[in-house]
Amino acid sequence: MYIPESIQANEDYQACITFHGHTCMGVTIGYQAAKLAMKLLGEMRAVDEELIVIVENDACCCDAIQVLTGCTFGKGNFFYRDHGKMAFTFGSRTSGQGVRLLLKPTIFQIPEREKVLAEKIGAHQATVAEKQEYQQIYEARGEEFFSGGPEAFFDVEHIEDMNLPPKAPRVPSLACYVCGEMVMQTKLTEVEGHLVCRGCLA
Repeated sequence: MYIPESIQANEDYQACITFHGHTCMGVTIGYQAAKLAMKLLGEMRAVDEELIVIVENDACCCDAIQVLTGCTFGKGNFFYRDHGKMAFTFGSRTSGQGVRLLLKPTIFQIPEREKVLAEKIGAHQATVAEKQEYQQIYEARGEEFFSGGPEAFFDVEHIEDMNLPPKAPRVPSLACYVCGEMVMQTKLTEVEGHLVCRGCLA
């Protein structure tokens, strides 16, 4: 989908692109999700673990969400669930409230004429006029969709008294009995009276 200049010109959007490496619709979906969720929760970017995010995919959108929310793997407030869904849950430790955003299926619906023209362009069979027509349809659809704001992208589920994940644990590291490498204690498994890391168990 065409991404309007009104979105691309935003400083925080460009910060997402710098982090991710290129402009794409995936990053833009994450950008819109983070903007909407933080607005609904009345939250600012997390300095520590004030916010949590649960993402249900590992696509480009996750990078933008980390940049805007301050929720990261390293900070321990960014959680990945391998569900293959364009769904994102945001929670506030301050209010206990949360929102789950699910990308609307309409975003994947491309008008038939746009599909036909795209196929002709891909096959190098389109005329100059058809290429111009395609660009007009493509840009108009993007402008119209984005004009609805982030709300146009997602179905929103409000979560009262959200069951928030615990804060990032701080536990000691112990040596694996097999390889001798230091491992977070909670990631070791006891085998015949010895603590073994997951790598050695594999």
